[in-house]
Amino acid sequence: MFTCFHFPGLQEALAEYKDSLKRKCASVSEGTEMGRSTQLQQIYTDLFITEGLSEEVMTQHEYTQMEANSHKHIQETPIKCQEIFKPLPIEDRQEALQQEPIRLVLTLGVAGVGKTFSVLKFSLDWAQGSENQDLDLVLPLSFRELNLVKIECYSLLELIHVFHPSLRPLSAQIPLHSKVLFILDGLDESRFPLDFSCEVISEITQGSEVGPLLVNLIRGDLLPNALIWITSRPAAASQIPAECAQRITELRGFFTDQQKAQYFRRRFSDADQCRTVLSHIRGSRCLYTMCQIPVFCWITATVLDHMLRRTQSGALPQTLTDLYVHFLLVQTQRNLKYKAESSALELSTADCDLLLKLGQLAFEHLYQGNIMFYQEDLEQVGLDLSQVSLCSGLCSEIFKPESVIFNEKIYSFVHFSVQEFMAAVYIYHCFNNNMTYVVFHSFTTDLPLDAFLDRAMRISLTVATGQLDLFVRFLHGLSLESNYRSLMLLLGPNKTDQKTIQKVIDNLKELNLKDVSPDRSINIFHCLTEMNDQSVHQQIQDFLKTKGAEKRRLSEIQCSALAYMLQMSEQVLEELDLNNYNTSREGRWRLIPAVRNCKKVFPGLLSECELTETHCEVVASALEFNLSKLKELDLSKNYFLNDSGVNCLLTGLQSAYCALEVLRLRCCSFSALGCSDLSSALQSNPSHLRELDLSYNELQDSAVEVLCHFLHNPLCALQILRLIYCRLSEVSCCSLASALSPSHLRALDLSDNVLLDSGVELLCSFLQTPDCELQTLRLSRCSLTESSCSALASALRLNPSHLRVLDLSKNPELKDPGVEHLCDFLQNPLCELEILRSATAPHKYFSPLSLFLVSGLAYCRFTVRLSDNCQMHIGNYGLHR
Repeated sequence: MFTCFHFPGLQEALAEYKDSLKRKCASVSEGTEMGRSTQLQQIYTDLFITEGLSEEVMTQHEYTQMEANSHKHIQETPIKCQEIFKPLPIEDRQEALQQEPIRLVLTLGVAGVGKTFSVLKFSLDWAQGSENQDLDLVLPLSFRELNLVKIECYSLLELIHVFHPSLRPLSAQIPLHSKVLFILDGLDESRFPLDFSCEVISEITQGSEVGPLLVNLIRGDLLPNALIWITSRPAAASQIPAECAQRITELRGFFTDQQKAQYFRRRFSDADQCRTVLSHIRGSRCLYTMCQIPVFCWITATVLDHMLRRTQSGALPQTLTDLYVHFLLVQTQRNLKYKAESSALELSTADCDLLLKLGQLAFEHLYQGNIMFYQEDLEQVGLDLSQVSLCSGLCSEIFKPESVIFNEKIYSFVHFSVQEFMAAVYIYHCFNNNMTYVVFHSFTTDLPLDAFLDRAMRISLTVATGQLDLFVRFLHGLSLESNYRSLMLLLGPNKTDQKTIQKVIDNLKELNLKDVSPDRSINIFHCLTEMNDQSVHQQIQDFLKTKGAEKRRLSEIQCSALAYMLQMSEQVLEELDLNNYNTSREGRWRLIPAVRNCKKVFPGLLSECELTETHCEVVASALEFNLSKLKELDLSKNYFLNDSGVNCLLTGLQSAYCALEVLRLRCCSFSALGCSDLSSALQSNPSHLRELDLSYNELQDSAVEVLCHFLHNPLCALQILRLIYCRLSEVSCCSLASALSPSHLRALDLSDNVLLDSGVELLCSFLQTPDCELQTLRLSRCSLTESSCSALASALRLNPSHLRVLDLSKNPELKDPGVEHLCDFLQNPLCELEILRSATAPHKYFSPLSLFLVSGLAYCRFTVRLSDNCQMHIGNYGLHR
């Protein structure tokens, strides 16, 4: 503890503050539990926190993010919550000394995964004196409470006093000389903008609005020595500039089977029931995935506990819609009864009105991603909770009130997925009751069911982040008769029949989505699952059992299902081979997500199939996936990829997780600009790539000059470089000769570029160096003459032992004098040349004199390739055809 807290009165204030923090953090509620609270230490289960995150976490729907990781065995070292500011151990002492101190940590995690519980645990441990006692002050501030600040002008010191009144004796000088941690919890809940171009505030007593105060605190202009910990859902993380965060961590909740089992064993005292629950969860992919979230575990346990205690003979919920329908029924149990014969709800008019207003609130804030609600939000939908009888707990079990400062309440649904479900219930009610409601400003509920669901699906697929995925899945699930029957009094008169339901299913299977991300298309398959249609799933399982031997044609929806099943598989594919998947171009697009779980993408899958930026984004996410297995990637002959498409790959290529060894981008229509961006990405992660093919792109010399920055990198391990027909001149040879000394390069192909003799002469400065280990050199159709042969012969005489293949074909001006120059090199006893290509037709470019010169060489065993169908083996045994 620093001496600044030893002043009179400060120790007492600090002790009082710690006591208040203990009271605030020690008692929590799990779910809502009718307002009952329990001790944090009794229910807290260690959560899985890792350093770094993938692009999926930043761009995809939270359910999809969890699915992407749920089947993987994580290799990263987890970070304990209490050690969030401690650097990871490094064996190299010098490297450890050079580590920058961690000032700001950004922790990301999906809704309900335990971010706030982690903040409470950290704060409680500090207040109790068990952890992080090197910190003088820990000051938690939640954005949901900061949103309630109405006064426009506060200083940071005044803000501390408002939220932590026991620290009022704290003077402006104390934080300047203390080790203080500010915890800003729930950035995604902020309702005021964070403008990082705002004016500088450097004094703790200087007044401003809340937004600029926090920005200056985060930037370090205000209290530069203070530590900052920000928690957020992934979608809001981009508000924090990358340069401000020294560490980014990802909170993954109950990631391991052991963590899930530990939770459910605490919830179910009966061992047999617990085994039944765990077995059921493991048998359902969607339930297993969602159980990474502690709150979802509570929802699941609530439903299954109720069903098992009632010794219900029916099957336990298999789909998310089924589970959430039961959750709503269970939570209304205190004043609503199941009908014994139909399990329908007996709802009063007031109860239905309450639930539908909650659904309207949920829906109107769904698109914006708002999960916290204030009194004005409730008033906008006519929801007056003071007039609602809460003795039943109907509202409080679904919609959680929290008492906070300023005598105002903040409300939230028990979990974001409950908000998505209630939004779907409300919109489905509008549809069934002929209520015209404009949905997302694009269509209304005044449509036939098949058209309504088709339109909802199409609009949801245009949202890149998948923000409406679960909502649309719930909409489809509610159309199922069993789910509808359970909520019929809430949803209204049924307007559907089995024929319509089958039409909805057929529409899903036949949906044609040319410009939609392949990742997004997988949600169509999930919607089929919510409607209990397992036909596509079964077809793909049968297909995989036969290993594609029948080569039958796969539809687009089957490709989506296959992509999902392949990337969820525990077994890593050695090669994703199109020969096993007979499908259309659109079908190939939908297979792209499967690259996340394979080592090699067979050229036929992604080459020559008109990939767009959208498809490249999926490929990039595969490269930066934290357990990426992808080693070989061929995107050749995608003529419309352009610079923008290549740019989409960069985040994946520069990721620390990317371990790509082979990258082929032939005929992708990108220019020097795209090559420059590519070079920068490769330079940031240079040690894995072994083969790079950029042929048939108009790169020109300027692009090669930039590419050489990557080749110059001492960590560059490139072995094969192909730059065929890239509009290069002798200038590129100069750049390459400089960059490749020394290098690991084994093969260089510069064919079909007008290099001229001057270019080859420049290249020879690399070939003659002792560090050169080039084994293959191709200079076909480069406008060379016998002068090039002379320069090559001179250079190779100085370093003759490595070259195995030399291709000088389609250079008609070489002629016999050129071959004569080469013979000086070929006579060298150290020469190991195996293949010499010098012409396409022996009668035209490789004359009898040349053959005589070459065949006269003794003790040289190599192949002289004269044409595609004619080659001669020259050696000390004579001449052979």
